[in-house]
Amino acid sequence: NLVLYFFKYDFGGTTWYQSYTGFNMVAGAAQILAMMVLYPLLRRFISSIRIFYISLAMSMLGYIILFAIASLGQNHLALLLIPGVLIMAASGMNNVLTTIFLANTVDYGQLIRGRRDESVIFSMQTFVVKLASGLAALVASLALQAFRLSSAATRSTDQNVDFSAGVSMASKMGLRMVMTLIPIAGLMIAFFWFRKKYVLTDARLEEISEQLREKERS
Repeated sequence: NLVLYFFKYDFGGTTWYQSYTGFNMVAGAAQILAMMVLYPLLRRFISSIRIFYISLAMSMLGYIILFAIASLGQNHLALLLIPGVLIMAASGMNNVLTTIFLANTVDYGQLIRGRRDESVIFSMQTFVVKLASGLAALVASLALQAFRLSSAATRSTDQNVDFSAGVSMASKMGLRMVMTLIPIAGLMIAFFWFRKKYVLTDARLEEISEQLREKERS
C-alpha cells in the first residue's frame, strides 16, 4: 500500500510514476512466475514447509535490501527491482502454499473430528485476506498522517512533478521503516508461530491419508 508513496515522495524525480509502473510490471511478473514455475520446480526437491521457510527468508532479505538501498539514497530503478523481485516472488509462492496448507488441515480435521470442514476452513482464508488488507490500509493511512504526506490519489496532471524535494528526511526515513521493518517483524513472528503450530509434514500427511483410507475401508 505504501509503494506508490515511496516512489512519489522518496524515490522522487520527474519520472517517478514511470518508474513506479515499471516496478509494478516486473514485480508482478515475478509473482506470477514464482507461482507457476519456481514453486513447482522447488517442490520436486524439497518439502512445502521448507519452501515456506525459503519464501520467508526471501521476503526478509528483500526488505533489508530495500531499506539499505533507500537509506543510501540510491534512486536507480534497476537496484529497486532486486528487492521487488525477491519480495513478490516470495509472495507468489506463499499464495500457493497457503492453499496447500489449508487443504492439509482439512484432512487433519477429518481424522481428529470425523468430518470434513472445507467450507469453513477455506472461507476463513477469504476473511483473513480481507482483514489483512484492511489492516494494511489502516497502517498506511496512519503512516502517511504521521509523516505528513498527502494521501491524495495521483492525477495525470501531476505525474511529471518531483514531490520528493519538499519532503523532510525524517518523513522519508519514517516511510522506509514502516515499509520494511514492520513487515520484517511480522515475518519473524510468522516463522516462529508456524514452526510451533504447523505439524503436518509430508510424512505425517502420508500417515493421515493412510489412516483415513483405513477408516473408509472399515
